[in-house]
Amino acid sequence: MPEGVLRVGGPSLPYDPSYHLLLRADRVLKAIRAEQPDVLEVHSPYLAAAAALLASRRHFAIRTFFWHADFIDTYLRPVLEQHLPSAIASGVLSPVWVLVRELASRCDGTMVASSQQFAKLRRMNVPRLHKVPFGVDKSVFRPDAADARTRQEFLGEASSESVLFVAAGRFSYEKRFDVVIDAFRRLQSGRKAVLLLLGDGPERSSLEARAAGLDVRFLGFEKDRGKLAAIFASSDAFLHGCPYETFGLTVAEARSCGLPVVVPDEGASGEGIDLACGEVYRSGSSEACAAAAARLLSGDGAALRSRARAASAAVFSVEQHLERLLEVYAQLLDDRRRRDRVA
Repeated sequence: MPEGVLRVGGPSLPYDPSYHLLLRADRVLKAIRAEQPDVLEVHSPYLAAAAALLASRRHFAIRTFFWHADFIDTYLRPVLEQHLPSAIASGVLSPVWVLVRELASRCDGTMVASSQQFAKLRRMNVPRLHKVPFGVDKSVFRPDAADARTRQEFLGEASSESVLFVAAGRFSYEKRFDVVIDAFRRLQSGRKAVLLLLGDGPERSSLEARAAGLDVRFLGFEKDRGKLAAIFASSDAFLHGCPYETFGLTVAEARSCGLPVVVPDEGASGEGIDLACGEVYRSGSSEACAAAAARLLSGDGAALRSRARAASAAVFSVEQHLERLLEVYAQLLDDRRRRDRVA
């Protein structure tokens, strides 16, 4: 175990066993008292938040909250809107936003990775927001990771005349890989096309059934980041289905590899993309996704890739992310010390 890392075990969740419940608040509080951290950061609004909020102020300098996932609009709103008009569903969800505001109000700052989510939380009166975009390891995810052998591995000898699509992420229902597969079904006409799906999760078997008869390759979760970058950089387009992203890290990694992207018009995955080498489609529509991909690839392929490689420079790096995050921490720590002096 790496030095300084404390792992607290908990039972796995039934839908996705890779997620666990943090039930041992006593162990978390013991660790906080022992370490006396400068920054106590909450990365989940669930039981981890409850444990962090129980900690005494004398055992840490500042407490922050990172809005990683929009659990309200991802999981709660879709269920309600199956039975209620949108306006009524919003009213039902109001108390949940009260809980989010209460959590944020007891923290010195809340980190948000995209302008889209920043604006949403500001509309919901969540206090002390700071935009801190996530970063990509640009030493790995880079345009020159492209490899002719990687492309040939999936397309064979006709790699130059064929189209290689790729999608990546966790195979869970909210990621909407069904949209990606159905869009690919519409795109399979004329020249040879292959769709690579990288990832794993509880919906894998249903997605495999959905893709039956199509040239869709389920490659599993790729631990080798260099190989993942080579696949991205060697493909023709990245297809993304999830309309709930608070940032969209896999999209950023694909863009950093100089890969043209097709993203939904909801969520934050399309934030900052260059429309000269990317397309946005109506969320949830496989027909719109297919049409957007067809538009993207209808022109000069070499020129499209050249534009995408130039646009890769705009993707935030991990170094830029860390620099921005440390700036916010330093500001919050200074503010805390100033308040303590006044008190």
